[in-house]
Amino acid sequence: MDPRIVAQLRCPVCAGRLVGAPSALRCDTGHSFDVARQGYVDLSAGPVTHPGDTADMVAARERVLAAGHLDFITEGLAAATAGSTAGLIVDVGAGSGRHLAALLDGRPDALGLALDVSKPALRRAARAHPRMGAVRADAWRGLPVADGAASVVLDVFAPRAGREFARILRPGGRLVVVTPAPDHLRELRLAVRVDPRKEERLRGTLGPWFVREDDHELRTTLQLSTEDAQAVAGMGPGAFHGAVPVRAGAVTAAVHLSVWRHEGG
Repeated sequence: MDPRIVAQLRCPVCAGRLVGAPSALRCDTGHSFDVARQGYVDLSAGPVTHPGDTADMVAARERVLAAGHLDFITEGLAAATAGSTAGLIVDVGAGSGRHLAALLDGRPDALGLALDVSKPALRRAARAHPRMGAVRADAWRGLPVADGAASVVLDVFAPRAGREFARILRPGGRLVVVTPAPDHLRELRLAVRVDPRKEERLRGTLGPWFVREDDHELRTTLQLSTEDAQAVAGMGPGAFHGAVPVRAGAVTAAVHLSVWRHEGG
């Protein structure tokens, strides 16, 4: 892992600085964390609240991403963070790291940190980009990242731990949140039931630390083969509940993207 990224990580046990050693990261008090053969390091320091995506779900998502079906989200993230060309970009719930890697491609002075609880996803994220590190961490149990380390935090279909996001963001840093719209993937019968109190909950989660600067919808129509439709169905939470009958055709893809500025000083 790039030592510049390691310098922004913190021990999940004592919050001390971590340094790289052969095949491990260690803090001054002696806590040690092995670097997996695939290149990621587990800094969860205990049970996680959710195991994350399975290997089959990660493989399905990679097929969908490789086919370009989610490029509209990547492009939205790039546009929302266009003013941040350097510093550390932290992607919470990064999966295989595809969105983050694309942002780094256009930012030669930036570093990336992919955080996720899924080991199959992190095995891919660790190899996604030479300026990206991959760490297993649970947002609900605290992020092993230094205070004010990040210039940007990304949250795409992931838990929103507002207090932790504010802690790791530098003052004036941006948080970009992507959530599904009510009709996202409706033709596949995968549309998400939107909580009528969603806006209130979002403000409550982020409002104490952030000011919303933008909120808009990204929308496109996907032309899916039967195989791609099966992959879309297999990459989401519904995959935990068994196969979903799907067919080829046009499918609505729609998400909300909001940009929040960290108010800390």
